[in-house]
Amino acid sequence: MKIWQSNISLKIVNDRAKQSMPEFLGIEFVELGDDFLSARMPVNERTRQPLGIMHGGASCVLAETIGSTAAQFCVDDQQYYCVGLDINTNHIRSVREGFVLGIARPFHLGKTTQVWGINISNEEGKLVSVTRLTMAILQQPK
Repeated sequence: MKIWQSNISLKIVNDRAKQSMPEFLGIEFVELGDDFLSARMPVNERTRQPLGIMHGGASCVLAETIGSTAAQFCVDDQQYYCVGLDINTNHIRSVREGFVLGIARPFHLGKTTQVWGINISNEEGKLVSVTRLTMAILQQPK
């Protein structure tokens, strides 16, 4: 089932991320399907914590970046915009280097809220974290 309500492509979502935190952290959208969006992020000096592993906050940034971007394209952007309401992340495995890949899929696409699941894996495909992201859908100002 195709979930997108607004014009979407990898170029559009990558251009949208410029001059913001996703670009600073090196987040790149890499795949778009009928019902999912994925992006990757390097594990490097910008995303590691002092112990040398990926910072838990960086996992949350990647998850919210993918989920909130996907949410925005599931509404008519002339009438609505989406903002984060709640995020919950469970960290399962640490990563020291390379890239992590996050994939967002919706659990619920309602009129006033959306709930997304974002799984982040390492380059071997092992699960690093799971996130549930709730988005509020708000009216564009008149």
